[in-house]
Amino acid sequence: MENLVPFTSIDLGKITNHRSGEIKFGEKMLTIPKGVDPITFLTESKAKFVLFGIPEDIGVRANFGRPGAASAWESAIRSIANIQHNRFCKGSQLLILGSLNVKNDMKIAESLDFHNVDDRKTFSTLVEKIDKEVSHIVFTIVKAGKIPIIVGGGHNNAYGNIKGTALAKGKPINAVNLDAHSDFRILEGRHSGNGFSYAFDEGFLKKYFIYGLHESYTSKNVLLRLKDLEDRVRFNTYDEIAIRKVKNFEQELNQALTFIKNDFFGIEIDLDSLPNIASSAMTPSGFSVEQTRQFIHHFGQHANAAYLHICEGAPDLSDEKNPQLIGKLIGYLITDFIKAKGVLEV
Repeated sequence: MENLVPFTSIDLGKITNHRSGEIKFGEKMLTIPKGVDPITFLTESKAKFVLFGIPEDIGVRANFGRPGAASAWESAIRSIANIQHNRFCKGSQLLILGSLNVKNDMKIAESLDFHNVDDRKTFSTLVEKIDKEVSHIVFTIVKAGKIPIIVGGGHNNAYGNIKGTALAKGKPINAVNLDAHSDFRILEGRHSGNGFSYAFDEGFLKKYFIYGLHESYTSKNVLLRLKDLEDRVRFNTYDEIAIRKVKNFEQELNQALTFIKNDFFGIEIDLDSLPNIASSAMTPSGFSVEQTRQFIHHFGQHANAAYLHICEGAPDLSDEKNPQLIGKLIGYLITDFIKAKGVLEV
């Protein structure tokens, strides 16, 4: 994990707002001490969840999206550090590993032009490099018997999450994705729109359920491919659940869980599926924050839920006076996942 920027106790202290009579997550979350072997510490730690960030938007740029997702990690960790440590959720359940070092890659990406064919190849090469690093980190966390919680980056990182978990488990895994888009596009070089299709094609993803697809933003070619693969890839749409109401939100949660629950599975949350959340593909229409939290609770409480990934949030693109609201949202989703797993022994 040489490309990881460790998050230290000093870093944690700087972002934790101490207040008399209160205990914050930042006072209880674990970090890996300097000079200690990370893998040994991970394995022996009592914390069940390992948090790390991917501060990049290279995959989004490679998909001709608006950059900004690189800022989600910093916003999220500041909010998470100031969550109240209490009987409902304890900061000591979380170990902060750190964030992926992508500074040099980001500098290269910022100088590239999506319209240039050679530059698009460079974009894909950069995303493939991140794929390898993310899959290695996730593999290490899962192999240590922990549950990864991954924050930030584009949805290109679903590939690394799936591959790393599958390699650690020794078999392909499933995934459920709350998303306005399938991210199951053609294999045209890596970007944020084909993480799942690459994982599927390479044998790391067994079954895939897309929850809340937006009908107006899914191409005919993708719909035809999903139909051809319906034994292993299924979906419902936001329109049929929330607009036409021919399907029920809660019943569809059960349908999706039934489809994936017999194997380990990842939970993927694309924040561009929520209305008015700053992201690379911001939408005015979508599932509410409360429904998203219910989604995480529903899938998170199952024993085979292997990781949580929250991506595409872009505080830098926010028009709000308080861009930290996205960080606070991510904090809610993470604590919902921890509570769903019912781990309260530490």
